[in-house]
Amino acid sequence: MDLTLMKTAADCQTMTEVRTEIDRVDRALIDLLAERWTYVDKAWVFKRSPEEASVPWRNKDVIDKVKVRAAQADMPPEMAEALWRLIIGWGIQYEEERLKEE
Repeated sequence: MDLTLMKTAADCQTMTEVRTEIDRVDRALIDLLAERWTYVDKAWVFKRSPEEASVPWRNKDVIDKVKVRAAQADMPPEMAEALWRLIIGWGIQYEEERLKEE
């Protein structure tokens, strides 16, 4: 990615520039979420072991960390929490389906 072409929101002078930057950020988010998903896909393998099975405290820990980071980044923590609850929910469902297939 050519960082010289990036604009901050404050630098944008037109709606077209805003949309271009939103599209750039969306691509980066998908890339990062896809990378995250590779770890979710690996996690279910370890969760076949009872000592590695899902633990409720882990979900809370992840959400708590995301909310703190969101606040630090001037993002509404409630929005981050809602997004991560959805992401975690998808991951849990995926893991459960994979484990049932075994």
